[in-house]
Amino acid sequence: MVELLRVENLVKKYGEKTALKGISFSVEKGEIYGILGPNGAGKTTTLRIVATLLKPTSGRVLIDGVNAVENPLEARKMISYLPEEAGAYPYMTGREYLEFVAELYTQDESKAREMVELGCRISGLGSALNDKTKTYSKGMKRRLQLARALMVLPKLAILDEPTSGVDVIHSMYMRKSIKEIVEEHSVTVLLSSHNMLEVEYLCDRIALLHEGRILVEGTPEHIKTEYKTRNLEEAFAKVVGL
Repeated sequence: MVELLRVENLVKKYGEKTALKGISFSVEKGEIYGILGPNGAGKTTTLRIVATLLKPTSGRVLIDGVNAVENPLEARKMISYLPEEAGAYPYMTGREYLEFVAELYTQDESKAREMVELGCRISGLGSALNDKTKTYSKGMKRRLQLARALMVLPKLAILDEPTSGVDVIHSMYMRKSIKEIVEEHSVTVLLSSHNMLEVEYLCDRIALLHEGRILVEGTPEHIKTEYKTRNLEEAFAKVVGL
């Protein structure tokens, strides 16, 4: 397998507080890699550093060989980032918003149309794409934003709590869409979640993050077997000594 992302000894300090304490991991091309942990574990900080929105106090991030800390503009050409809280222009329709995003990524009208049609499919919003986004529920906006992040087929899609605010049925649809894009187009996904059952279903490998450190890394099945648990929630509780 080909390595697409390498994170080496990331440290991030905010004054006296150390949010990340030297974490390292790598992600292979076409893999869905999940960073799992409770609120405050350092998940979002990690993703923001990989997305070049934050500079680490120390450490390196390599995306397809490009040092993202030293060359953020070059790295951004390869990534798409979905933050935990993301909105859309309220007076655009859903489809207009996807068309706007496509135009930012390509001047080729044919490619732009393909992006938009893929985005419409990923969103699963159907005729609601003709409505202005100000009328959308939080879950509908989240589905639109996931479509925006994936339809451009980045080398690396960075998804922070991708199904946040989405009901159970549509969360299942979104997870299925993520898997399909990865399988069909070899997109690599780095995602964070506190929903351990979701990550167990979605991810090829995971890292259990707690208080800025990776405590355990591996496939969900390997971790459950190692800790003799039925699910990742129980495994995490054992790892942190709860």
